[in-house]
Amino acid sequence: MPTSVSRSTARRIALAAQGFGRPRPTGRIGLPHVRRIVRQLGLLQIDYVNVLVPAQYLVLFSRLGPYDRALLDRLLFERREFVEQWAHEASIVPVETWPLLAHRRESFRGSKRFDAFEREHASYVDGVLAEVRRRGPVTADDFDTPPGVARHVTGAWRRSVPRIVLEHHFGHGRLVASNRRANLMREYDLPERVVAADHFERRTTKEDAQRALLERAARAHGIASAGDLADYWRMPMSEARPRIIELEEEGTLRRVQVEGWRTPAYLHRETKRPREMRGCTLLSPFDPLVWTRSRLPRLYDFEYLLEIFVPRAKRRWGYYVLPFLCGDRLAARVDLKAQRRPSRLDVLGAWLEDDTEADTVAAALAQELVHLARWLGLEQIQVARRGNFARTLGPAVRRHAC
Repeated sequence: MPTSVSRSTARRIALAAQGFGRPRPTGRIGLPHVRRIVRQLGLLQIDYVNVLVPAQYLVLFSRLGPYDRALLDRLLFERREFVEQWAHEASIVPVETWPLLAHRRESFRGSKRFDAFEREHASYVDGVLAEVRRRGPVTADDFDTPPGVARHVTGAWRRSVPRIVLEHHFGHGRLVASNRRANLMREYDLPERVVAADHFERRTTKEDAQRALLERAARAHGIASAGDLADYWRMPMSEARPRIIELEEEGTLRRVQVEGWRTPAYLHRETKRPREMRGCTLLSPFDPLVWTRSRLPRLYDFEYLLEIFVPRAKRRWGYYVLPFLCGDRLAARVDLKAQRRPSRLDVLGAWLEDDTEADTVAAALAQELVHLARWLGLEQIQVARRGNFARTLGPAVRRHAC
């Protein structure tokens, strides 16, 4: 019979595995702190929605507190300890993960629309790659388009034809991001010039790679269903399930039953069970703790939907809503926006979850908003009156901001 685990224990296991099991650093935050968190999570999802700060930086802030964002860039583009890859979505992964994702690169598929473009302009697509080989790092701005082809593609997030072609080569692993410009544009180069030779040349079978990826997902989750583990790397369940069974048979994973879950869960054999969780922090919508939306009601009794793509009139919460983790509960959520002129963090709405202590959560959230605003270089915080928590949060923010 599988071991039973209470939901509260499962929450603590998951939070510790996700990097919330220790207090934030109190001294100088350096490269080792950033390196530890990325390796513990296994990947950081990249997202550049221009509301607060790119998601990959906010995930680290949630665990480390205010830190120098340049540290991640140094590890990624100077020291080459990490590399951008399609993993969960577009992600930053440890460079040793490169060979484990070879099967993803080999099976990468662009849109049918691009397939038609490639058939018609095959020499252009091949020529872009040849030009990178000849010139070294390039951006999309370094290329013209084929004769008679408009530069920008309607319905493609305003992407230019050169960028779409470069991203196509990136998806297949023919190119990697060697740097990002000040305007966040990728510089593309050949992977053999960026990825260390021992990782670039290493080969593994698809099955071995999938086992390794699922083990990393289990470590990062702490406790997870088979679907949770597969989703961490966007792995089809038909391929993930036999690998999970193999990991269970060899003793790497142990099957358990979480209170209230309909399906079995899995624990990594080295998973620890912390007694309590302390500390409070805001979470990016792209944080690995919350990106599997179906997991949140099972583990945290929390319903969450990122409403960026929901029409404004139909949004329940807001455009860019961050969950607020307090102890082992997702206790509140806030709709945030960083205004550069004036220099202000806007709390456009705030909501408190049921069965939480409003004054305690308000004080903790206010303190976190002050830390976030200072980290972003914003001088003020303004709390609007939208949401059932706004009237309590507003005064708390004013007290902590003084």
